[in-house]
Amino acid sequence: MFAYYPIYKGYFRTSLMMMFQYRISMLIWLLGGIIEPLMYLVIWRTVSQQQGGSVGSYSTNDFVVYFIAMMMVSHGTFTWIMWEYVFRIRMGQFSVMLLKPIHPIHSDIADNIGYKFMMLTVMVPTVLLLAWFFDASWQPTYWTLAAFVPVLILAFLMRFYWEWSLAMVAFWTLRIDAMNQAYIVITLFFSGKLAPLSLFPQFVQRAADLLPFRWMLSFPVELLLGRVTPRELVIGIGAQLFWLLAGYLVMQLIYRAGIRRYAAFGN
Repeated sequence: MFAYYPIYKGYFRTSLMMMFQYRISMLIWLLGGIIEPLMYLVIWRTVSQQQGGSVGSYSTNDFVVYFIAMMMVSHGTFTWIMWEYVFRIRMGQFSVMLLKPIHPIHSDIADNIGYKFMMLTVMVPTVLLLAWFFDASWQPTYWTLAAFVPVLILAFLMRFYWEWSLAMVAFWTLRIDAMNQAYIVITLFFSGKLAPLSLFPQFVQRAADLLPFRWMLSFPVELLLGRVTPRELVIGIGAQLFWLLAGYLVMQLIYRAGIRRYAAFGN
């Protein structure tokens, strides 16, 4: 683990230099990550107010806190690699990455983390401003805050491995936009981004429990809101570890098969 420290340090430095050159693009990506949960926040807050102050087990304030927390968790876990791989392969950039004596995923992880830390300078004030504007009330417990950090890290790694695996479909076809859009729609419904999962029908909730998407997004948010018991926390972390291991194994299998195909075509 510590052997990778100087490598990641170099990657971070390079990534931050590139991001400062594309500041406007970085802010546009961040703006997209703020507008989507803000839109759902306004919609569900309005619905709750019209329903007398609550929908299901969520009060108007709960919706505000939920979507502000979802904004932060989404920022902490999202990746853009699905949209990058096609360009890399089409332009031959992947050949250069393969010449380096380290797995290409490390560069992508470093880029991702570097962007998130840099954008926290904008995200944190935005979250505080929204909490003030919507008069959000949140009373976390010490154990949920302590558990949130490892849960968020596991959620990030899970999402990264699975979306990196999905991105590598570009080794076989460069027409993956429809597949990416389908993935986004599925994630929207089963991750809790569109609405808290407890508001969906039972069959959707059961499906969400069996799929990885809830454990990437909804679970960390529910933990922050105090809607997870210690027993559910253990079960949730177990589910995260399972999907993390599964994602890692799938990523390795697809990567090896993709590299053989990539080399066979002489790229």
